[in-house]
Amino acid sequence: MDDNWYSDEAATFGDRLAAARDNAGLTQKDLAKRIGVKTKTLCAWEDDLTEPRANRLQMISGVLGVSLGWLLTGVGDGVTPPDDIQELTPAAKDILLEIRELRGDMSDASKRLATLEKRLRRVLEAG
Repeated sequence: MDDNWYSDEAATFGDRLAAARDNAGLTQKDLAKRIGVKTKTLCAWEDDLTEPRANRLQMISGVLGVSLGWLLTGVGDGVTPPDDIQELTPAAKDILLEIRELRGDMSDASKRLATLEKRLRRVLEAG
């Protein structure tokens, strides 16, 4: 088993959050309630559409029993990598890696789009 399964190169923050939540035996609704957010907010975090603020990260880390470092980077005390990844064919692993890479690219593009929208609003308000 690859010890770096949950590292930044192999998994996203959302992947690690979902894995830790599952490992703790909590549903999205349960975790959202425990940390005081809406379920759709937690879903967006797990889908890597948005990210929680620092105070929520601390709460999540404590509730799920994983280190903050692991949650952010995949390094440190976290959950055991899934056993079923060994059963994937090399082709399936390549596709999974490409999906994760694409998800990261989409997240970066989304952040860039938000920045451009803010700049456009400022220009329109000033002009």
